[in-house]
Amino acid sequence: MTAQEAQRLIHKAEKLCQQRGARLTNARREVFAILAEHSGAVGAYDLLDQLREVMPNAKPPTIYRALDFLQEQGFVHKITSSNSFVLCSHFDHQHPVQMLICESCGDVQEIQSEGVYDELKHQAEDQGFKVQNQTIEAHGLCAKCH
Repeated sequence: MTAQEAQRLIHKAEKLCQQRGARLTNARREVFAILAEHSGAVGAYDLLDQLREVMPNAKPPTIYRALDFLQEQGFVHKITSSNSFVLCSHFDHQHPVQMLICESCGDVQEIQSEGVYDELKHQAEDQGFKVQNQTIEAHGLCAKCH
């Protein structure tokens, strides 16, 4: 992602926070910007190392609070299988998430397949279960690596 695209996303996130009455602090903004620079998922401690380049006093709670906020706002997704984080490509609305994770280069591509979500929701309802959110992780090789 270019620096210009990253700035556009940061501006969009700032506007959404204002509309929601949420506060995009400097630490939250910096973590968002770091994630915007990556095409793959980034672990919390790698994010912390990069955050310390601009905020030398940042500690683990700083990064985890920022990530919690960014997740609550829908700006980032957690990749559970690798305990890492990736910027959401459609953070202006809530949506079911499917992640394509390349095992070779680490690239993460977010896709949205309503059919997958609809089928999961239908089967869950048949079991008396109400789906509140959904993230599916698919591991394999991206077009560049296979």
